[in-house]
Amino acid sequence: MKVILVNGSPNKKGCTYTALTYVEETLNEAGIETEIFWIKTKPIIGCTACLKCREKGKCTFDNDVVNEFTEKAKDADGFIFGSPVYYAGATGSITSFLDRAFYSSSQGNGLEHFKHKPAAVICSARRGGTTATYDQLNKYLGISQMPIISSFYWNMVHGNTPEEVEQDLEGLATMRQLGRNMAFFLKCIEAGKKEGLVPEEEPKIAFNFIR
Repeated sequence: MKVILVNGSPNKKGCTYTALTYVEETLNEAGIETEIFWIKTKPIIGCTACLKCREKGKCTFDNDVVNEFTEKAKDADGFIFGSPVYYAGATGSITSFLDRAFYSSSQGNGLEHFKHKPAAVICSARRGGTTATYDQLNKYLGISQMPIISSFYWNMVHGNTPEEVEQDLEGLATMRQLGRNMAFFLKCIEAGKKEGLVPEEEPKIAFNFIR
């Protein structure tokens, strides 16, 4: 089993990365393979609703890390998405990244890379905006039939530097418990699959209110 932890910060080893490493360490202790995927600092274009992903099987824009990630997502069993707080919300880069990654991977033709895979989001901030960011990022999971993994507090850490994050003892404990809960759910899903348990699904209905 493998979990991909996405670092949505422009800082490769900043506060968000520090929080992710605590989740990663706990997952590794539980026997779960991990990979931290950094979205880097190159500009990531937002989704333009061109719908080319329906034809190509991937996002038509191939000059950044989105398609690299979705290719890895095919074989992943779970995900943690992390972002620092910018103006009380997630970064523009991680928002564009997730818009395109989730849309291009939910267009049928075998592109359901996220469905039924457990996932969680974490966020880091100096002081405020964490709950708004947490709510924003969780919406990607809730529309994709992904079990949302929680901890004993909202998945956030506080600090202006990695050294300050290391002093947030409650936040770090929250990250460790998140890792334990993720490992638990992954093992439960694996056990269920061995028993042939698969969720039933009815056809989706697209309904527009304006006629």
